[in-house]
Amino acid sequence: MEEFITACPRNCYSTCSFRVQVENNIIRRILPYSGNLATPEGTCIKGLSYIERHNSPDRIIHPLIRTSKGKFEQIDINEAFDIISDKLLKIKQNYGSQSILWYKGSGMSGLTNEIGCSFWKAFGGTTTTYGNLCWPAGLEAVRLTLGSVKHNVPWDLENAKTMIIWGKNPAETNIQEIAFIARAKENGCRIIVIDPIRTLTADKADILFCPKPGTDGALALSIARILIDEDLINSSFINKHVIGFDEFKKSLSVSPAEAEKITGIPSENIIELAHIIGRKGPVTILPGYGLQRHLNGGQTIRSILSLSVLTGNIGKSGAGFNYANLQSYIFDYIKEPLSYYPDTEQNFPFRRTISMSKMGTDMLKASNPEIKAVWIERGNPLLQSPDTNNVKKAFAKAEFKVVVEQFMTDTASTADIILPAKDMFEQSDIIGSYWSPYIQYKPKVILSPGEVMPESEIYYHLALKLNLKISPELIPEPGNEHIEEWLERRIKGYSELNLKDLKNGPVLDPRLQHIAYEDMKFETPSGKIELFSSEAQTRWGTSPLPDYKSCYPQNNDDFYPLTFITSNTASRIHSQFGNLKIIRDTVQEPAVVISQSDASLRNISTGDKIRVYNNTGEICSIARISNRVQPGTVVLPNGIWFNEGGGGNHLIAGRETDMGFGAAFHDNRVEVEKADQL
Repeated sequence: MEEFITACPRNCYSTCSFRVQVENNIIRRILPYSGNLATPEGTCIKGLSYIERHNSPDRIIHPLIRTSKGKFEQIDINEAFDIISDKLLKIKQNYGSQSILWYKGSGMSGLTNEIGCSFWKAFGGTTTTYGNLCWPAGLEAVRLTLGSVKHNVPWDLENAKTMIIWGKNPAETNIQEIAFIARAKENGCRIIVIDPIRTLTADKADILFCPKPGTDGALALSIARILIDEDLINSSFINKHVIGFDEFKKSLSVSPAEAEKITGIPSENIIELAHIIGRKGPVTILPGYGLQRHLNGGQTIRSILSLSVLTGNIGKSGAGFNYANLQSYIFDYIKEPLSYYPDTEQNFPFRRTISMSKMGTDMLKASNPEIKAVWIERGNPLLQSPDTNNVKKAFAKAEFKVVVEQFMTDTASTADIILPAKDMFEQSDIIGSYWSPYIQYKPKVILSPGEVMPESEIYYHLALKLNLKISPELIPEPGNEHIEEWLERRIKGYSELNLKDLKNGPVLDPRLQHIAYEDMKFETPSGKIELFSSEAQTRWGTSPLPDYKSCYPQNNDDFYPLTFITSNTASRIHSQFGNLKIIRDTVQEPAVVISQSDASLRNISTGDKIRVYNNTGEICSIARISNRVQPGTVVLPNGIWFNEGGGGNHLIAGRETDMGFGAAFHDNRVEVEKADQL
């Protein structure tokens, strides 16, 4: 039995290293790998499910074409390439290359994902998306304030004396972090959780605060006012390293009493929390991504980050603002979030862009040319994009759709041709992490089944069919040996690292700051921490100072009185993994979670069939009554497939956050009613 060191390439904090054992071209075992200090205890249930995922009888391993009767039937890979190349060429000739939308999601990370860009450039251009559904408002907020996005290494959490887990649920979404949180608690650290939902992480807290959704910015600014009024700030740190303090101080108008009205948290508790932050350092704040999936998301993150700045909890052990750590992204030409933004220069011919957050309406409005074809890889936008009904309309309007996919997802089911996608074991790659500081090599450990091809090989064959002139340096020839040559060239010159080093196991970049910003160098225009950011105003039209604005229209509550939240869950990475038997056998059936009081008002019991609706759309699901959600809030985990009673994005309007071109997923009101039948 052969054994390899590899790493999970999914869109997940941990990016776990693990050992995989292979016998007779079959994945047999997945085991921990202790050489990665961030993930030494092994993978989560999703990582363990890779054995089933790779070998699943439901996996698509041959091309499928939609027949005239709307069913799918298997075709030969060469026939698929002939049909696709012919269609793409005719659409380009008739409407122009920008009539084709190239959608690429975050289903699997790696440097080889860049290869598709070379194909579409050579094709003559296409329409792409800008923005990101996951985290860009928070990334931009941190970048505007600190100049770059990084935090201390995960194991430094053990040195914190106060830890505030704010809108994050690592017990389900970052399980490796829980081990460090537990050790910190053993060392005497006080654990505070702030979350509108009583999560599994909240069960581990010493103190729990449950603000109303979307009001976290008001809470943070009220705390900032208390810290300043009671002189609980680090004045010497501010004088040396911060600009905009005086303006920020004058702007703080949210008193504890006013914050209580906005957030629902008693003013005395807000004052207590401010005292803890100001007196019980070092303090580490762990903000989650749900915080910035609001219309005010960027300013919310700026407001919370101000607490770390005011108290001097930046650049030292046990302290910090752990939103994201991009220190392992050493090979990026342009680092996130800037890489998400539309190009101001028109030097890329394919860069007609539409908003990822408003994809449905933008596709429908596109003209000169209209969107005639859609190519989708590493994503499930029909389910995961906001405003599902308009996305469906836009997809139905397109003449031709190609989806590269492993399973029959909601998006794949709408395709004209489905090309079977590789899984993580079938091609070598290099990946970073947005939480741990490691750069990792992911080797090819197994041969692909059926006619499965990596996207790089799909593009190679299509380029040949279309007579595109592309060098092997841009799109390598088929064969993993050529991919490894491509990887070696791709990383050359970015650091002392090479492919040989990476093949020996996870590597820390020699330039890594274990304690982020310990040199007190900030890549902002002023070279200091910027509480006052001119760029926030000029680029985004927001206040140059952190501020709070309500997300919700006040006149809509009578019609749609409940706030709808789509949280993340331990059993899925967005829409991935939920279709596997190991997941279905382990977790509860997906349901809309509602409080007892809201359920009683509507005569709803656990297990009842319900309709959830607003003026954007509706879904039908089952109800689960729980004291983990506040009255006035209903929760459905994101990524639940349509056939499971999911599709929560039917209820979510396509709107962008205040900065970063993110998606405001959590600012939607709904009503719930009992349904006689679904």
